[in-house]
Amino acid sequence: MDDLAAGGAVERRLCLAHALGSIRIAGVDRLTRIANGAGRTGAKRLVAVATPLVLANALTRGQGVGHCPSTCEPTGVERTNIVAVTPPNVYRALMASEPRPGGARNALGGFRRFLQESRGSGPDGPDGPEGGSTASKIVGAAGIVALGFLGSRLLGLLRSVAIADAFGTDPELGAYWVAFRLPDLVFQLLAGATLSAAFIPVFARVSMHQGPDRAWLLASRVLNLVSVATVVVAVIAFIFAPLLVPLLAPGLGETSGREAELGDLAIELTRLMLLSPIFFGVSGMLMGILNARQHFIAPALAPMVYNLSIILGAVFLAGPYGVHGLAWGVVIGSAGHLVIQLPALRSVGMRWSPSIDLGSEAVREVLKLMGPRVIGLGASQINFLVLVFFASFVSDEAISGVNYAFLMMMLPVGVVGMAVATAAFPTFSEQAAAGRLDALRNTVWRSLRAVLFLAVPASAGLIVLAEPTVRLLLERGAFDSGSTELVADALMIFGIGVFGHAGIEILSRGFYALEDTRTPVRVAVMAMLLNVLLAFALVGPFELRGLAAAASITAILEFLVLVSLLRGRIGGFDRRGIADFALRLGLATAVMVQVMLVMRLLLGALDVDLETVGGAVLIVGAVGLTGLLTFVAAAVTLLGDEYRQARSVLPF
Repeated sequence: MDDLAAGGAVERRLCLAHALGSIRIAGVDRLTRIANGAGRTGAKRLVAVATPLVLANALTRGQGVGHCPSTCEPTGVERTNIVAVTPPNVYRALMASEPRPGGARNALGGFRRFLQESRGSGPDGPDGPEGGSTASKIVGAAGIVALGFLGSRLLGLLRSVAIADAFGTDPELGAYWVAFRLPDLVFQLLAGATLSAAFIPVFARVSMHQGPDRAWLLASRVLNLVSVATVVVAVIAFIFAPLLVPLLAPGLGETSGREAELGDLAIELTRLMLLSPIFFGVSGMLMGILNARQHFIAPALAPMVYNLSIILGAVFLAGPYGVHGLAWGVVIGSAGHLVIQLPALRSVGMRWSPSIDLGSEAVREVLKLMGPRVIGLGASQINFLVLVFFASFVSDEAISGVNYAFLMMMLPVGVVGMAVATAAFPTFSEQAAAGRLDALRNTVWRSLRAVLFLAVPASAGLIVLAEPTVRLLLERGAFDSGSTELVADALMIFGIGVFGHAGIEILSRGFYALEDTRTPVRVAVMAMLLNVLLAFALVGPFELRGLAAAASITAILEFLVLVSLLRGRIGGFDRRGIADFALRLGLATAVMVQVMLVMRLLLGALDVDLETVGGAVLIVGAVGLTGLLTFVAAAVTLLGDEYRQARSVLPF
């Protein structure tokens, strides 16, 4: 693909023929003409053409989507790194196995749409010479990431189902949730989204202006530094766990009279699970490296391995070992999270060096950008700690209840907001590093509109179907009807803030691409303080519903503030257009909700027992499908452009 992007016409045609020689796709001459396009537009178009060949074949084979990135030559600056596929790898991917019946039609339909976007990205296209190919790149990446997030979140749901079946909302599980917080905090602050947000923009700029060797040296130094720091912090947390863990949930065990027993159990589980951030410290950095090289498949698979390990722990280890089986599932899963990403490093050309140079300008810049982001993500983690802290005063069962509700709320946030944001962030960074603010502005606002188009109806649907969804997914084994009511009450209120959480994912990355970590951090800290105050005020009269309301209110306010501030930084925010979009989206969602409520009333009139799992299946299936079809119909009428854009992003 390097030759295709940078070589002459003869080399391009030979390489393209090599890639396509064993399959029959109409329009090869058209692809060749695109490949022969001059300058940066030709190179980018070629990437947009070659990438869906691999994606289409992988989808046709029913094995998911993957690609083999390498370094491409100029796309508007001296050297830049964008998604590319070398011809031998294209050939191997295409020849790996026979297509499944019926799969080619769907895959080639998506391929055709992809080509149409590429064809419209030239000088005469609606978005100018580069807008269409940029959109195509994000669409393809978002599809991969969304598939990964969807798989991960579905496995996350199965994880919740397995845990609920084994433990319900038992006090011992409350100790597990409390113990989980400290190891997760160590990982999130040192090597989670914090590091990726700081690393990817610097890596992109170093690779662009100094070449791949200096970029890989930077990656090695940051990886080594983070690994050492994570081990040190984990050891310190292990030593001081008896002092730290009781501060996280001071009410643990009070309602059941088991303060000492559950407190000791939480400390023991914390120390065991502190092995996980050591593995995550390395794997989190690898995710940042792979995302920076726009390789999304391995990072998308890693959380699935992690969730699967916890599921196996709940199913096979919970019986003989209790909650310790869950803790071992966390540790083993974190190791799998690391191991599955190692082969992908070779495909992106990672060259590791045993170097830690705190004097390096690039390393210091990553740390400088990471510092404010640590504070911001710390504020986000404190928001969740606030839930556990105050829930411990409600009851031991409430700790598990708020965790179940929060994890279920994060399903649509992950599939919609995180998927699009993760796929778009490297493009944001490349555009900002190249000084293309017009392109960045267009990409950010288009991504935000696509996220809101999906997240707003998801919020509404989750509110309407909260109780039957919890009953359907969790009510079995040790998880009884009382647990269902506890979780559903919180989930319904959490659902209000889904669109806010999803929108924050896009907006914050807009600031990070501009290497401005301070602004979103300040907003996050203010939101955290407001969340603490609201939780303190609302937990007494409303219990878990008050905690969920505090979280939803602060998420929506944080989203609105970030919109206003980012508009001031990059402009391009058409108030009238956004107001019109919001009105049409609100109308489509309102129609959907009305139809869903009428459908629930009809089912109730038919004497469907809503308190059983069978009734929940009928409600979620019938009401959910009716609501989905209603929203699609309303969206086609009221939101034609946004509907077509969302369809191109969705992986199904």
